[in-house]
Amino acid sequence: MSTQTSSKATPGPKHDDEHDAGEGHGNSPAAWTAVVIMLVAFAVGTIAFCFDLPIVVWISFGVLLLGLVTGFVLKRLGYGVGGHRYVPKAHS
Repeated sequence: MSTQTSSKATPGPKHDDEHDAGEGHGNSPAAWTAVVIMLVAFAVGTIAFCFDLPIVVWISFGVLLLGLVTGFVLKRLGYGVGGHRYVPKAHS
């Protein structure tokens, strides 16, 4: 019985150079503003839920929705990825 090793390497994940040269996939002022607002609202709402403060939970839910709307409005104003007011930063 002969043992031979194959010269073919096992296929691994492909590196997509085109993907790396993209525009940032959400790395924009609109996205960051929306995420920060929603993250703070979620954190406050979670703490309020633990302390049984239902009015604060509902207020934080409203702020969470406001963060979502803020992100869409900023995107429409041109601060989203590809918007006319968005200036991507160079990656080093």
